[in-house]
Amino acid sequence: MLLAAAASYILPAGQFERRFDEATGRTLVVPGTFQTVDPDPVNLFDAMVALPMGMADAGSVIFLVFLIGGALTVVDESGALRRAMPSLIRAMRGRDLLIVPVVSIFFAMGGVVQNMQEEIIPLIPVLMLLIARLGFRPMVAVAMSAGAAFVGSAFSPINPFQVQIAQKAAEVEPLSGSLFRIVFLVIALVFWIGATMRYAAATRTAPQGTPAEVGEVMTGRDGVILGMLGATFAIMVYGLRFWAWDFDQMSAAFFIMGVLVGGVARMGVSGTADAYVKGFREMAYAALLIGFARAISTVLEQGLVIDTIVNGMFAPLESLPKVASALGMVVGQALLHVPVPSVSGQAVLTMPVLVPLADLLGLSRQVIVLAYQYGAGLCDIVTPTNGALLAILAAAGVRYDEWLKFAVPLYLGLVTLGGVAIAAAIAIGLQ
Repeated sequence: MLLAAAASYILPAGQFERRFDEATGRTLVVPGTFQTVDPDPVNLFDAMVALPMGMADAGSVIFLVFLIGGALTVVDESGALRRAMPSLIRAMRGRDLLIVPVVSIFFAMGGVVQNMQEEIIPLIPVLMLLIARLGFRPMVAVAMSAGAAFVGSAFSPINPFQVQIAQKAAEVEPLSGSLFRIVFLVIALVFWIGATMRYAAATRTAPQGTPAEVGEVMTGRDGVILGMLGATFAIMVYGLRFWAWDFDQMSAAFFIMGVLVGGVARMGVSGTADAYVKGFREMAYAALLIGFARAISTVLEQGLVIDTIVNGMFAPLESLPKVASALGMVVGQALLHVPVPSVSGQAVLTMPVLVPLADLLGLSRQVIVLAYQYGAGLCDIVTPTNGALLAILAAAGVRYDEWLKFAVPLYLGLVTLGGVAIAAAIAIGLQ
């Protein structure tokens, strides 16, 4: 925010003309119309005033993060997920290596639908007991849990904390391009799970016991709770597609689900409320980052320099092919994700800059959302600022440098796949 305020004193103020496009319902930047205007620098106090303004502007996104996070914490506190994993493992008894894809898909779907990260941490002890009794190394536990979840999150068509926030900020219709994303999601998961299975088979040692002894038994109540969770996501997808739902409606749906799950799990009013408070507390950091990110954009807009920045970025990219420009955005998003570890906060931060840039370059806004997903989302696999990853590695007893040795080649392969997806999206004119 301070750098944004300083930029309003250093950079020349300027603006593009914008027009409303009836066909798409979006306000578009008009290429070739940039001109300097009278400066309007933002002082230190006004920059601080932009903070509550930014939080108010991003209010719907912030409350979505709080209410979905709270509802999912209620599900987690019910113990349904903790008991579902051992039951899944018992069902695979006698087909040891197939446990890797089954467990990986379980966590990948958590990434697809809810950006699963911190929720993995309490499940690591169960996985560690399992892999010890199957003769697999601790790396396998991390790869088929955190790794699969991060891949699912980055390639997801419905992740409310990534793609939906980015699509909203880019004025792209929610769930648009879902089929395209699903195709590359499947390819990415096959790639990641296949590599995990190869590693598990190559490094396997003598098993220590049997997996049948692992964990608690899933109950019928747990099945109802997980069914409610799945039904809520199905309703969310239907609402976005056919009822013109926005963030507020999604927040309400998940709040209702959380309350009902608390009742089914017999947590009581106080227990359910405590779970919500715990979820709010865990989501506070991400929510504050979203507010700060929006405040940065507010300062740049008030200082009349955001278009100046866009014009400066556009000049060197103008002569490049569209694919090269889009791939440059992927790299930029990946680098930015190290100091900005919140994917939702990064979406709010970068879309105001990339949207007009995409308009000027003739890139579809769907493409810049893909660049954000594959740049920021995939970076979660390796970035040292991802607190959930480091906590999972610590719980599994895997050193960070050991994880990098395993994950970096796969990460580069996934980024390459993302590049192919972006090139394909440009070729077919994905909107």
